[in-house]
Amino acid sequence: MESHILVVLPHPDDEAFVAAGTLAMHIEQGVKVTYACLTLGEMGRNMGIPPFANRVTLADIRKEELEASCRAIGIQDLRMLGFHDKMIEFEDKQLLDRSIAALVEELQPSLVITFYPGYSVHPDHDACGAAVIRVIEKLPPDKRPVVHCIAFSRDHEREIGQPDVIIDITKYLKQKVASIQSHRSQFQAAELMGSNSLSDQEMQARYGTERFWTYRFN
Repeated sequence: MESHILVVLPHPDDEAFVAAGTLAMHIEQGVKVTYACLTLGEMGRNMGIPPFANRVTLADIRKEELEASCRAIGIQDLRMLGFHDKMIEFEDKQLLDRSIAALVEELQPSLVITFYPGYSVHPDHDACGAAVIRVIEKLPPDKRPVVHCIAFSRDHEREIGQPDVIIDITKYLKQKVASIQSHRSQFQAAELMGSNSLSDQEMQARYGTERFWTYRFN
């Protein structure tokens, strides 16, 4: 069993789609989880359907949605690091790395979850993952936590192979769906499911596994 999991992702709602079931599983087993969210997603395009947010209010709304998502998963330790949405790749790398390194030093996690740099579609995703890897890589090999990465860019498996960690989270679908639906400004129930008429079997097929790649340091 893990001693402490540190999740480092750039946007509210990232956790919902990529790791909510896995985190709910670990939390049920008694593992401590800290989620460090780099931004508040204040530059997100979606404002709800029908719109109930605007460019001024979106950051506060997404903060509340993030807190609701964490409650749905069971995460009690949420850290909001205050970086700028859609600007992670342009942030001062030393400042970004120091923020993540401070968390690693404080928490001494046995596992870190982040995006696989270069294979995660959004520039913020890639820059976030790259910062985590830079920080962990500087640690002595015997002091490094395991790093599980999320990847979903086109043809990523051709470059990095198949995921070596595949977790059946069907037991935790309720928490995962509740986490996703917490982000109301970004997703509606019908959009999430594609259809409100999905059977339990279809739900399990679509959302019942979460996949990770263990990062291999040189």
